[in-house]
Amino acid sequence: MQEKNIGKIIKVSGLLVVASGMSDAHMYEVVKVSDKKLIGEIIKLVGDQAYIQVYEETSGIGPGEPVYLTARPLTVELGPGLLGSIYDGVQRPLDEIYKTAGDYISRGIDMAGLSRTRKWEFTPRLKKGEQAEPGVIIGTVQETSLIEHKIMIPPAHSGQISEIVQKGKYTVEDVICKIGNQEIKMKQIWPIRQSRPIIKKLIPSEPLLTGQRVIDAFFPVAQGGTACVPGPFGAGKTVVQHQLAKWSNVDIVVFVGCGERGNEMTDVLQEFPQLKDPKTNEPLMKRTVLIANTSNMPVAAREASVYTGITIAEYFRDMGYKVLLTADSTSRWAEAMREISGRLEEMPGEEGYPAYLSSRTAAFYERAGKVKCLGGREGSLTIVGAVSPPGGDLSEPVTQNTLRVTRVFWSLDEKLAYKRHFPAINWLTSYSLYCDKVDDFIKKNTSEDWPQMREKAMSILQKEAELQEIVRLVGVEALSAEEQLLLNTAKSIREDFLHQNAFDEIDTYTSLQKLYLMLKAILAFYNLGLKKLRENLKLEEILMLPFKEDIVKAKIMTEDKLEKSIKAINETV
Repeated sequence: MQEKNIGKIIKVSGLLVVASGMSDAHMYEVVKVSDKKLIGEIIKLVGDQAYIQVYEETSGIGPGEPVYLTARPLTVELGPGLLGSIYDGVQRPLDEIYKTAGDYISRGIDMAGLSRTRKWEFTPRLKKGEQAEPGVIIGTVQETSLIEHKIMIPPAHSGQISEIVQKGKYTVEDVICKIGNQEIKMKQIWPIRQSRPIIKKLIPSEPLLTGQRVIDAFFPVAQGGTACVPGPFGAGKTVVQHQLAKWSNVDIVVFVGCGERGNEMTDVLQEFPQLKDPKTNEPLMKRTVLIANTSNMPVAAREASVYTGITIAEYFRDMGYKVLLTADSTSRWAEAMREISGRLEEMPGEEGYPAYLSSRTAAFYERAGKVKCLGGREGSLTIVGAVSPPGGDLSEPVTQNTLRVTRVFWSLDEKLAYKRHFPAINWLTSYSLYCDKVDDFIKKNTSEDWPQMREKAMSILQKEAELQEIVRLVGVEALSAEEQLLLNTAKSIREDFLHQNAFDEIDTYTSLQKLYLMLKAILAFYNLGLKKLRENLKLEEILMLPFKEDIVKAKIMTEDKLEKSIKAINETV
């Protein structure tokens, strides 16, 4: 990388550095600040002055020190070696930094995102003389035991292959193919603020199956969709994201820790390498990329971490994989934007956030989608963003701007968390706009009556909320037997269906078929109860029927036992 000393610092304001003599600089160009070579990015140009947000601690830096131009935007390296890696916000591998620098990241340390020495077994798919278009797979590398890494023609390259290597071991710097005089390596460089090109976006139709009953049954997200998980501290955002990463029916997981507390990120870094992929019993890290940027790191790097994560996710999507990106939390990214905007002395918007908060948020979530990639493959990128509103106030700007652009809202409720009801997703305030799109898939894998069952269960829960007001005033005895039966059924839906133990070996994951059978059993018992009440059987006697015990135990029952129980209930009806 060539660097040219073209300017000098005239002002330092925290993470913002102003330099003069920068008439040749460009917006979003990466610069190296001072002789310590701190990484920075130009975010504003006025005349020959450049305003630079620095991604490292700026203490000790002062006016008169040099600024070096690199003539390139902020980029990431894409290629074999991403999976299983743990990066900081600007794609420096933390494990490699630890080996060379110890526990603390030295300022100005520069380290490549991909190893230059590790050799990968490359198997070519194309031959000399064949025509190669952007996105076409040149060959493959078995990156981990779970994922085959597909080496693709970069977007700007096309033509006839003049040279291609034989099967063998190569580094990411070795030339493996030539198209005319253009050299193709296993490594690609891509600017993080620019989304990777696609042929077209497709309509999502397949759900992201998470194994979490409240999500899959009532508030599903489609593969290629967007969801947000707002909630106060302690409501279970991290556990929800862990469950998504572990159980979702995706190929690749990219987890971005964006400005969360150091202890929370430490938990992720300690737990993820120990998690097993339940489908293959292999370590989950073999299909995971972690980007760790904690709250005690410079705030500017939070923005970089979000864009780094989404670019890596798009790269794997372009291979034709189903990718899940989880960001925890986008509120910290917004706080970084607010601080930078304040130091730039821009006109503040609501609660001090910059006026462009909504457009930046929308641009990030718009990079999700089910797409037809270059090369003709289909891939999907699903984004789940956690939001940490202060005090759980969902009316604050970050949450509201996120809700405008995402189509699924999982509202975490501190009252449910306090009652130890997990996942603490409030069924009365959450919503999903993908239900109609994924119903055909769920009906095909369960039964045609699924949409009616879901609506019936939700109406019971909503009716319960109305009846609770009466119960608080005059007591449950004032209700009719039918209303008391409805309350009992709603309690069963809440406790026996929606409540789920993430640490129980069986209950942690529920298949689509078992989920359907569990809800069907509860509703079948409700219909049986209504019939028996009309036959003048007392409510207490109905609740003592043996089928009730099966419903309570449904979480740990096998699917065939559940089917027998439902059959017995229906025969009784």
